Amino acid sequence: MKRWIALGLVVLIVGGFVAYNKFGKSKKTDPTASAGGPGGATNRGGAPGGGGPGGNKPTTVTGFIVATQPLKEEVVSTGSLIAAEQIDLYPEVPGRITQLNIREGQPVSKGTLLLKLYDADLRAQLQRLYVQRENAQRTEERNKQLLQRGGISQQEYDIVVTNFKSALADIELVNANLRRTEIRAPFSGFIGLRNVSPGAYVTPQTLIARLQQTSSLKLDFSVPEKYAPSIRNGSGVTFTVDGISQNFRGTVFATEPSVDQETRNLRVRAQVSNSNARLRPGTFAKVTLAIQNERGLVVPTQAVIPQTRGKQVVVIRNGKALFRDVTTGIRTASAIQILSGVQQGDTIATTGLLFLKPDGLVNVNKLVNSEQLAAGSRQ
Repeated sequence: MKRWIALGLVVLIVGGFVAYNKFGKSKKTDPTASAGGPGGATNRGGAPGGGGPGGNKPTTVTGFIVATQPLKEEVVSTGSLIAAEQIDLYPEVPGRITQLNIREGQPVSKGTLLLKLYDADLRAQLQRLYVQRENAQRTEERNKQLLQRGGISQQEYDIVVTNFKSALADIELVNANLRRTEIRAPFSGFIGLRNVSPGAYVTPQTLIARLQQTSSLKLDFSVPEKYAPSIRNGSGVTFTVDGISQNFRGTVFATEPSVDQETRNLRVRAQVSNSNARLRPGTFAKVTLAIQNERGLVVPTQAVIPQTRGKQVVVIRNGKALFRDVTTGIRTASAIQILSGVQQGDTIATTGLLFLKPDGLVNVNKLVNSEQLAAGSRQ
């Protein structure tokens, strides 16, 4: 009995070993098992059309032909419009207003009398000094004749001359005080809203009105210090203001000699024509300043691949992808200047960058040039 049991165990062991060799090993070496099922290998991570990692077909991309084109770097800032000339009118001396020739919001000419204070006492004093001057003048003439005849000494004549000149100086002093009772327009412009009425008593701290010259305006704005070397007198600026869709232009004519230590910005001032009076002083302006205008090699912004320590583009040469490190310069809305790394005439990839690998096969289905890029940026 034991012998039959032992024989049965041997048969089972031999049969299991044979079955393992026949079925187990063949399953492990079946190519369909590692390929994801019947039909062969699947395209894992490849680009559309069979390209990319894991595929043998070239990746289809759009190419761009590198060429030079005009470059213009623009700096956008904010600024304010101010009057070409502006003053607040204050009286020099206290007094009562006897004449007020201010028409609010109306133009005035240079030298126009705007305000007159009470001056009757000064005029009376001036009349008295005129009489004293005439008397001193006659005395000087008589004593001059006496001096020539030896009737008086030189010292006596000098005293008479001094009295005559003193009378002239007193008259000039009163005339100066009379001028201080007046306010005249120092330049042509528009008078603002007045804050006083005729007959009011005013002091040197009383604001009468504001006078502004608005036929031309000044535009004040600031730019970062790194652009300071590029700012030149005569540079053109464009700006817009709220409520008007038109773009206005100005010309830089002055800059601060130093950079602000707190903001590290340079203050710039431009001149703006306002002959049609559409602009008003104090208006907020959005300013665009072109600080550089030259020609250079450019590529589309989407063609540049950021790296940890630099930037790269993919140059397509002989149907293969070559990754090149580049140095960039001016950046616009649609293009980036390339300072080094590519040459004029090179073809670079602008699409399908995620599926490209070094020396991978590439198929360019469309080419774009710099003129098409510039036309697209203007749309």
